[in-house]
Amino acid sequence: MIVVLHSYLFLVGLALGSFYNVVGHRVPIKRSIVAPRSSCPNCKRELSALELIPVFSYLVQRGKCKGCSSRISPIYATNEFVTACLFTITPFLVGWSKELLISYGLISLLVIVFVSDILYMLIPDKVLLFFTAYFIVARIIVPMNPWYSPLIGATAGFLLLLLIAVISKGGMGGGDIKLFAVLGLIFGFQEILLVFFFSTLCGSIIGIAALLSGKVKRKQHIPFGPSIALGAIITYFYAKPIIDWYFSFLS
Repeated sequence: MIVVLHSYLFLVGLALGSFYNVVGHRVPIKRSIVAPRSSCPNCKRELSALELIPVFSYLVQRGKCKGCSSRISPIYATNEFVTACLFTITPFLVGWSKELLISYGLISLLVIVFVSDILYMLIPDKVLLFFTAYFIVARIIVPMNPWYSPLIGATAGFLLLLLIAVISKGGMGGGDIKLFAVLGLIFGFQEILLVFFFSTLCGSIIGIAALLSGKVKRKQHIPFGPSIALGAIITYFYAKPIIDWYFSFLS
């Protein structure tokens, strides 16, 4: 029964990961997420149902369009697979409880942010507004202790990133600032600071790797959204063991 249930979660994650790709791809450029049907960006050919099966179609087609053989970005299949994996393992990490409302909402937000920021260096306000409303309701159902911690977290997250944006004179995008305010609703005051720590750590590693590989040049902007997504996931699932591990060296 457990195997069947988690297999179902994996399939749901694949399907939602595909949908989140569409949201992250279309919402920033103000296109409908319903119509028109997906098509090849190179030859404009409308894709068939068999070409839209998450991950499977990408593997069968070897990462190429069936019509023009142009390369398909691996970002889409990767996001589908990662979303499916996260949906599957989350109940093991947080348990079968109301907390899953927070967990799956967080995963959904971060996958969309990852796609939109990678493609356009933009985190759409529509996406953030939707998830702000979602997490306000979710925090009523799954309250933190104390109850006002999400409000302080949202304020702290917003002001922290705003301060960095002012000091760096535009080094932090408006979408990143608003995203941290939304994440504050999820994490509260203390853990939003951990999210910031891990986000900057991941951002530094990614930035150095990109420079060394020649992918980006010095002073070239790179999207911070993916680093925030990684920092948020690390904090949400592993903050307590990491903190316990750290303090074990102090005792």
